[in-house]
Amino acid sequence: MESKVCDIKKLMAEELQNGSNDLVTRDTGIAIRSRIEKELMNIKEGDILFIDFSRIGVMDYSCSDEIIAKLISRLIGLEYGDKYIVLAGVNSNQLENIEVALERKKLAAMGIDSDNSWRVIGKLNNYLAATLEFVMGKGEITTREFAESKKIGLNTSGTRLLNLYKKRFVARIENTTEEGGRQYVYKSLII
Repeated sequence: MESKVCDIKKLMAEELQNGSNDLVTRDTGIAIRSRIEKELMNIKEGDILFIDFSRIGVMDYSCSDEIIAKLISRLIGLEYGDKYIVLAGVNSNQLENIEVALERKKLAAMGIDSDNSWRVIGKLNNYLAATLEFVMGKGEITTREFAESKKIGLNTSGTRLLNLYKKRFVARIENTTEEGGRQYVYKSLII
């Protein structure tokens, strides 16, 4: 699992050539999303694309919807393959519009702040949020380890971890057990 950073300010300079620090209008969102999609297609299966908004000022709702909500929707639909996105450097002005765009489509994304702390951007139901917090604290965990730690059934444990994986909040790696069976290890996207 490797990572690559996509600097939105750099993409804006190349694509828009207007010197702006702000992401406004749906047309701008379409152009920037298209460039991010090219970046996503150039990373390997299982890798993470950190989308860096730290050098951007304002991002309006239409850009948030066009860039973030559509990317996340397509990501969980596996249109880009088995890849991951983490939103980095999102400021409070951008956050409000991104959250509204994601919540309207019942989506959520992983975010990381400058101090390397993580957050859920958008809405994630309580049991998945609690499961994510546990995985992030451990770094990686198997279904059995999670079930034993939380004193829940293996099916419940597996369903929660699988749902986090499907929403692209954790990576899933297949391992072989000592007995020769297979098991999945669920890993944090942020180390």
